[in-house]
Amino acid sequence: MKVNILVKYGLRFLFLQAILTFVSIWYFDNYLFVSPELKYEIYLSLVEDRNRFYPYFPIRFVTIDTVIAILIFIFLVTLYTTKFYTYVNELNYTFKRNYLDEYLNIYLLWCSFLFSFLLLFRIFGLYRSNLIIVTFIVPTILFIFRNSEVLSLLLGRSVFKENFISINLATNSNLRNLRIMKYRVEVKALNVDLKNKPHLLAKKVNSINKESEVNLIIINLEEQKVLHKEIEDYLINLNKKVLIISNNKIKFKTNFIYREEYFENYYFAYFNNDIQYGSKYILKRLFDIIVSLLIFIILFPVIVLVILYLLIVDGWPPIIAQKRVGLHGKSFKMYKFRSMYYNTHHLRETLLPKNSKTGPLFKLDNDPRLIKGAKTIRRFSLDELPQLINVMKGDMSLVGPRPLFVTDTKYFDTKYMRRLNVLPGMTGLLQINDRNTSDFKIWYQHDIDYIENWNLYLDLKILLKTVPSLFNKKVQGR
Repeated sequence: MKVNILVKYGLRFLFLQAILTFVSIWYFDNYLFVSPELKYEIYLSLVEDRNRFYPYFPIRFVTIDTVIAILIFIFLVTLYTTKFYTYVNELNYTFKRNYLDEYLNIYLLWCSFLFSFLLLFRIFGLYRSNLIIVTFIVPTILFIFRNSEVLSLLLGRSVFKENFISINLATNSNLRNLRIMKYRVEVKALNVDLKNKPHLLAKKVNSINKESEVNLIIINLEEQKVLHKEIEDYLINLNKKVLIISNNKIKFKTNFIYREEYFENYYFAYFNNDIQYGSKYILKRLFDIIVSLLIFIILFPVIVLVILYLLIVDGWPPIIAQKRVGLHGKSFKMYKFRSMYYNTHHLRETLLPKNSKTGPLFKLDNDPRLIKGAKTIRRFSLDELPQLINVMKGDMSLVGPRPLFVTDTKYFDTKYMRRLNVLPGMTGLLQINDRNTSDFKIWYQHDIDYIENWNLYLDLKILLKTVPSLFNKKVQGR
């Protein structure tokens, strides 16, 4: 097993040991022991067992809390020896979602350990109703933290809602029962001549991604074992999950990290270059949820004032929803404070000749549609505050490329399609450097720089620089 996998499992083991020990001790102390006298009687029983069977064990460590910690440790060691908990193989056949089966396996194993432990250490006189509850608490925590799939589901990103495109895979192929496909939705099945017309792959995938969310690409090479270099480079830089299937061992021209398996007479090469996936996605979502809630609480008086002002000046509604493109091409409704007079957005087409920006960017120096005072609201980005709702829902992040309209994706070439593979944000590199730029190429460069260098530290740095940039005339382009 590789060192990085050992470190990953080790850290998760220590995390589970800490959280389960803390929760179990807290629950025992507050909900299971009938009285302090009973707890002390159990302690004396433990001391007696220590004197009889393991006198070498330091007396100061003989406590009920220590016994609980040892129980959790032994249970986790046993659990980690089972494949059903530590490893989910998406390249195996499956015919049903088995979350319930997985939970029951953990539950039954925990119950056998718990009641054996209570019997062995003569722990008695507990509240029976509360004892039943504790049989569910530990398995639930273990199930939630079993892998990133379950936690991502709770934070708003489910693999069951992910979409995939298949290339040269027969509709009746048994390979479609692989877990990686069975739980996802196929948006398109394509047939592409990968050998003679490799350029068509990127063209067709991008065309579909401009209309639908795409998370996974599955390619069946059949008898081929080598991809065209153009296709290989495209897939590696795609920032999505990619599965390549062949009847022969697959050979790549580029050195990169991928997982290789041989199963049912097929060779599989799987790699996941999704920038914000698994633990990275979980950390970003937790960061977004916590910080956006704090911002909402701090700026709540400002939000109320803006709502009241808009109601007085132009009436209902103060907040509008616009259809935008988000992560992997998923469409969502983005919320904004209405800065234009009601029902004037349709005038955009007639005002296009006066547009001062390039590409999909649209802005007028003196927009006749703006409500009185809206320039000030826009200057300090107060109209963006309702997007905190989008952040908490998981449609957006605090930091990322700005979400554009669905029709704007027609301007995206193969390279720029990558901007769809990270969560769109309320602020980003563009906003702290060239907020009001009229050049779409500058947008492009900032977005690609963010994608290629993304990490939580960069998000925090951009967030901290956002407020000062609102008052920086150089950044505003004024």
